Amino acid sequence: MAAKIKKGDTVVVLTGRDKGKSGEVLKVLREDNKALVRGINMVRRHQKQTQTQEAGIVSKEAAIHMSNIALADPKDGKATRVGFKTQDDGTKVRVAKRSGDLIDG
Repeated sequence: MAAKIKKGDTVVVLTGRDKGKSGEVLKVLREDNKALVRGINMVRRHQKQTQTQEAGIVSKEAAIHMSNIALADPKDGKATRVGFKTQDDGTKVRVAKRSGDLIDG
């Protein structure tokens, strides 16, 4: 099945402590059905010192389940569902169900 959410998309968080926030998808973990979103689901982890990094407590993004995020509509930035449409030249593009706008076109 084609991916509804891809790397680089802007998404809105639907549930959880970051509900209502939006951010850019950094990585999609297809096998776990999760995604890493910039500035969302931040956790603090203890970091061991390495040659390149200092020791201490660092904040980083944790993966969030795909069911808890929705694509942001290109027109107004609110959460929308994603549909697919085949154009005249045969290419398959993603379409926002809310406004009908093309997402990657």
